[in-house]
This record gives sequence, C-alpha cells and structure tokens, in this order.
Amino acid sequence: MIYADKTDLIYSLASTRARIFLARPRRFGKSLLVSTLQSLFSDGLKYFSGLQIEKLWSDRQYDVVRLDFSGLKIFENLEQFERDFKSVLLEAFSPLGFNINKSRENIVFFDQFKSWLLTLPPDSLVLLIDECDTPLTSHLDDDEAFDVIRNHLVKFYTVLKSAERCLRFFFMTGITKFSNTSIFSALNNLTDISLDTKYSQLLGLTEQEISLHFEDYLASAEKVLRLDRNQLQNALRENYDGFCFDRKAQNHIYCPWSVLNFLNNPEEGFLNYWYASGGQPKVLLNYLKKHKLANPFAFDEPRQIRLSELTAAREYKDIGIEALLAQAGYLTIRSVCSNGYAELGYPNKEVELSRAQLYTEELLRGKNLDPMGVPMLSELIETGSLEEIVARFNAGINLIDYQTFPITTEAASRACIQLFLMGAALMPEVEKHTVLGRSDLEVRAGKRHWVFEFKYAAKTKDAAQLLEAGREQMRSRRYGVGPGAGELHRAVLVFCGETRRFERWLEIEDAAD
Repeated sequence: MIYADKTDLIYSLASTRARIFLARPRRFGKSLLVSTLQSLFSDGLKYFSGLQIEKLWSDRQYDVVRLDFSGLKIFENLEQFERDFKSVLLEAFSPLGFNINKSRENIVFFDQFKSWLLTLPPDSLVLLIDECDTPLTSHLDDDEAFDVIRNHLVKFYTVLKSAERCLRFFFMTGITKFSNTSIFSALNNLTDISLDTKYSQLLGLTEQEISLHFEDYLASAEKVLRLDRNQLQNALRENYDGFCFDRKAQNHIYCPWSVLNFLNNPEEGFLNYWYASGGQPKVLLNYLKKHKLANPFAFDEPRQIRLSELTAAREYKDIGIEALLAQAGYLTIRSVCSNGYAELGYPNKEVELSRAQLYTEELLRGKNLDPMGVPMLSELIETGSLEEIVARFNAGINLIDYQTFPITTEAASRACIQLFLMGAALMPEVEKHTVLGRSDLEVRAGKRHWVFEFKYAAKTKDAAQLLEAGREQMRSRRYGVGPGAGELHRAVLVFCGETRRFERWLEIEDAAD
C-alpha cells in the first residue's frame, strides 16, 4: 500500500489537549484520519515506523472510543432511532466499564452515562466521532425526525461537556455545521480547523505527494493514454485538483478518491468518480427540494460570500446556498479579498460536471433529454446535422418549467445549452477569448469542434435580422479559426422569447475565412 505521510500534522493535532471539529466533503479521507488517530492513541507508534511522527510522539497509550454515526441514518420509527443510538453508545463504552444499572431505572440513560464518565480519571479517554452530522442531514426533509435526533444528540454532547475533564483528546468530523443541532453550543469549546491554513492539506493529496508516491502509476497512465508527463499532470489538475480549505486561499488539494480511482484504471480515462460515489450528498438534495433552486442559468458565475459564513453555524433552514455548496464540495474558495469576502467557484471539471448534471436533472424535472431509441446528444454533437442538434435543444427546452426558469436573455439561452451539454458529459468552453473577441460557446466531440453564437429575439419578427448579425459577427471575428481547430463547425442560433424555442439557425459554411 502507498501512504502519503501527513503525520507531522497529525502530531500537531494530537499533541494538544484539544477538542477539534473538521468539516470536509465526502470522499476526502475523514474516516481514514479518524482511524489513524485511533491507532496512535490506542497502540502508540506500533504502526508508524518510518513516518515523521515516530521522532515526535512520546505520549502514552489511552482508552479510545470511536463512534461512527453514519449507521444511524436509517430507521423505521423514532423509537428505533433512540434504541439504536443508545445501543451504539453502550457498545462503544461498555468495554471501558459503562453499563446500564437496571436497578436504577428511575435514573435516565444519559444521567447514568454522565455519572459513569465522572468516575474516569482526568485526561484518560480519547473520543473520536466520525460522520457526526449524518443522522441529521439524512432527515432534513422530516422536521419531526430531525428534532428528535437533534434532542438525543444534544443530550449526549451536553453530558460530554459536563464531564470533559476525563477527555485527553476529542475529535469530530462531518460535512455541515448546523447551529440548531446545539452541537456547537453544547460543545462551545470546540476548535474548528476546517479552514485553518495549517491543516488545509491534512486530507487529500497535493501535487507533490502524487508525483512523489505514485511514479509507477503515473508512468503506466502515460503509456495507456499516450500522454507525456506534462499532458498527464495538466489533465489530472484540470479534472481532480482545485479544492481549497484555506481561509487565505494559499493551498489547494486533489480529491484523493478520484485520483486513486483514475490511477487504478487509467484506461477508463478521466471519469467523474466523485459524483458517482458520494458527491451527491443527501444534505444538498434535500435542501434543493425544500428551497427554491438557485438560478441554474447563472451556475457558472463566480459567487461572493463572507468568509465567516463558510464556518459559521447556521440554522439548517437558513443556511445559504453558497455556504452549503462549499461545505458539500460543489464550490471552493478561489480567492479572498481584503474586505473579508471570498470568491467561490468550481474546483475542477469533475465537480463542474457534477453540478451541471444536478441542475440539468432539476431543469428537466427528472425527464431524460435523450429518450430511448434515439441518438444521445453527445452523439449528435459528434456526428449529427445542425438541424438534429437544434431539434434536441428545443426538445429539452420544452421540458423546462418556463415559469420557474424563464429564458429571457441571450446569456440564459447560452447557459441552458451549456447545461444540456455538460449533462451529456461534454465539457463546453464559454466565452472563449480570441484576438478579435470571445465566442459564446465551443465544444468538442470526436473530431468535431463546434462554435456556437447565440442571439435572443424578444419578438419573432426580429429573429431573421439577429441571425444575419450573428453570421457577420462569426465571420468577422473568426471564432474557432486557428491551429488545432479540428473539423470546425460554426453555427448561429437565435432563441425567440415569443415561441420559447430556437426559431432560426444557420451553419457558417466558409469556416476557413
């Protein structure tokens, strides 16, 4: 096995008598980090030979309790959740001596638990909690269940706070930070390191770590994909890098799940591993169900948010869409301004495609843009005629709830097609700059390179004139023309506000102009 040594950072955490919270998106290795801390505290340096921490750690061994709340998200009724939750605690703490005294049934479970904790020597217990928010985020659409789960968690964390003298070290991971769970009021001494610059690369892989530890795999990928090292690194960076968990925006990180899957199967190409295996967390989907979806036609515009909002505890009903998307991994910090605001954007292609697929599913209300028995949109872009492509665009637009998502501008018509293409796993370029201007949208499929110019006509009578204006713009500014253009196809599409469809279109035949 290959291990990227981050134990110097683990030492910095574990050497203090601390209570720590760390939020990261799914598939970033939170559980592996918890396992590492568990091994360090329970077995000392037994499994750390040759790692940086071997020369640093001199502490003794401790009793360690590890709780994983990911198994508490499914239950038939609220009584079962209560039983399951108490069972998890009993199973975890009973090896250390905690048991329910049935002769004292008049004393409730958590009071007995508190009394037992108070008997433990100071600094004698290490408590690690993984997926702390899973029971809650799995029931955001059920207020009654959410409240019951919250109340049980509050009782548990309140007991921990009152008996904290027995804790040598406390570490908790999750994705979100909700204030009305009372976790962060019951445990008001938690240190949140989620955006701490020092620990921004604690989880995930840096580019240096990939080059250092995975040389044989990189060489194999080069041969399989017929790429040189620079081309391979650029593709890896474009697809899987770019996550920033740093309030100073100094460091970035690769998603480890995606990188490891790619290196294990390079012949499959740069697939979207993150979204397919957990990048679609229930917290986000449930939020979108109960709240108005942000304007999908502005999905690729940079977002600004106060940096403090990214780590602030919020009511789950009031948490901002940008903060939630950042916590879930769909957005990341691109830059930080001196006024305390951060600019958010997509970390990489993989996540951008994931977000586009999510928006496309919402736009089309669960209907398929590519019905059974017809060529897929990606196939039409690669081999179909312009008439077939526009027909598919219009068919998709016809599925959109026009009152909720009206197309009233040129930018909205372009963004709609951008989402359709990305939902089809294509990767269009928007507003690509040239010497003479910038094209609206370009996309490659197979040998073809399509360049689209979009126009918006409020009235049908204006469509013909706008079509000619688009033709002249395409020719005079030579969009798409240049080395490496491939089989170039240039087209002008005019969307009509009256008919709510692309009403006019043409392909520029003299692509070499």
